Amino acid sequence: MTISRREFLQLLAVASAAGISLPGCDSRPSTATGNAGVKANKAPGNLYELPAFGNVSLLHYTDCHAQLLPIYFREPNINLGVGGMAGQAPHLVGDAFLKAYGIAPGSLDAHAFTSLDFVAAARQYGKVGGFAHLATLVKQIRAQRPGALLLDGGDTWQGSATALWTGAQDMVDAQLLLGVDVMTAHWEMTYGADRVREIVDKDFKDRIDFVAQNIIDAEWNEPVFKPYVIHAINGVPTAIIGQAFPYTPIANPRHFIAEWSFGIQDDNMQAMVDQARGEGAQVVVVLSHNGMDVDLKMASRVTGIDAILGGHTHDAIPAPVIVTNASGKTLVTNAGSNGKYLAVLDLDVKNGKLSDYRYRLLPIFSNLLPADVQMAAHIDKVRAPFKDKLEEKLAVSDDLLYRRGNFNGTFDQLICDAMIDVAGAEIAFSPGFRWGVSVLPGETITMDQLMTQTAITYPNVTLNSMSGARIKEILEDVADNLFNPDPYYQQGGDMVRVGGLKYSIDPAADIGKRISAMELNGKAIEADKDYSVAGWASVQEVPAGDLGRPIWDVVAEYLRDKKTVKIAELNQPIIIGMEGNAGYEAL
Repeated sequence: MTISRREFLQLLAVASAAGISLPGCDSRPSTATGNAGVKANKAPGNLYELPAFGNVSLLHYTDCHAQLLPIYFREPNINLGVGGMAGQAPHLVGDAFLKAYGIAPGSLDAHAFTSLDFVAAARQYGKVGGFAHLATLVKQIRAQRPGALLLDGGDTWQGSATALWTGAQDMVDAQLLLGVDVMTAHWEMTYGADRVREIVDKDFKDRIDFVAQNIIDAEWNEPVFKPYVIHAINGVPTAIIGQAFPYTPIANPRHFIAEWSFGIQDDNMQAMVDQARGEGAQVVVVLSHNGMDVDLKMASRVTGIDAILGGHTHDAIPAPVIVTNASGKTLVTNAGSNGKYLAVLDLDVKNGKLSDYRYRLLPIFSNLLPADVQMAAHIDKVRAPFKDKLEEKLAVSDDLLYRRGNFNGTFDQLICDAMIDVAGAEIAFSPGFRWGVSVLPGETITMDQLMTQTAITYPNVTLNSMSGARIKEILEDVADNLFNPDPYYQQGGDMVRVGGLKYSIDPAADIGKRISAMELNGKAIEADKDYSVAGWASVQEVPAGDLGRPIWDVVAEYLRDKKTVKIAELNQPIIIGMEGNAGYEAL
């Protein structure tokens, strides 16, 4: 890779501001790594110089949501923990997060892991992620760790326009080029069972293992995919057991995978752990898409797991949580989202048992890692047919737009405002999704960025009449999915995003009693009165003739008309009883 003198000086400036040194750069292709532009740098303080340790190494990324290019991505300022989860990882944000992990305020890591001073820090340090930069880092780390496996935690095939328009082929080819060894799944299922099987049976055949111990054919009561695989890493048999998102048929349309059942399935997980151990596995790792709270509970109940490498809730956790169970201890981690991090777990296995470990969650700053030439070429190729559409300039944002946290983000607010305006609704509901890029103030909002917020296979907008009682019931149900004190009754996701309607919420209250003070235009919502409510992403199968417009068409129309976007007021609920909670950082 070659860069101009100006670009090189910009890299040096960013690196200097971060207090680290850059990897050495070389314009010659490296035959040892197959990557141009990277060679070992022994200088101290290099963010990406990670000494090898032990004899088993696992690299892990998850929830990239099809983000092939570098992006801005803001971490949450609200990630509330209730009951025994309050004040514990992953429910830490802002200053509480920095204190818990010993991270200096204003540092590169403070920007990577929190939302503090996000806009200024984003402008200082630049964008994160991007598969070309991830590929460079993967090759660099693997060169130091012969036999290392690369694990993909799922939510890989969904989240961008090109993924949607190519039926995930852009991401499948990127995974193959990246060198993924094993993956599990969640949003992948929204392409339908036939497409998933096609990819697994053809594209992945003899190249990537697709594992999920908890996906069962409902008719035959047999595993749909391999529950686990065993790889010998430097002579150490290492089992990787897959755990797909347990609530896929509830959180997403069931008709996409009507013949498959999911669930947590602790008993079967224990059976798979025991079976893998019986086949000689000296290390057992679960590649999970449970969400971290569920992983923590599973680690306390299922024995014989050395580590759970988790995803789904997009939590970026710099150090594993060590969970004690009946037969030992299990390391539980989560590796963030949007291609922003690469986790490296090094295990030292002696006499058939894990004796020690090292773990690092590496933020991927695209200014500090050169782009891998092969991956960059692939990205250019898959985007080329859609270039004009992706680059359409819709409007300019006066505000930071983001979607992340338990309640409305500003991009969520924009989507709700658009539905109310275009559909003529009084209230708007938008799903509690976590994926989607951030847009800095003064940036132009493109169709590409809009699609990162909306690109799903069931995007249609609906307009319905709902009673006040039904609206409260919906909010209560979603609140229990999020704040039930038992993680096994949580179904992932965050609180439904709301436009027009105002309300209060007590996350620690009993089921059915969390939502109060619902108002519309300053007037109390009446239980027996009907209101017009716009929404999108219904999980119910809708007759073809009843399909509304895709959400991206509605929001694009709104943005083209507005030309400049300003969020007058972020419509977040009044949160009751969470004073001092380490998962809440006021804006």
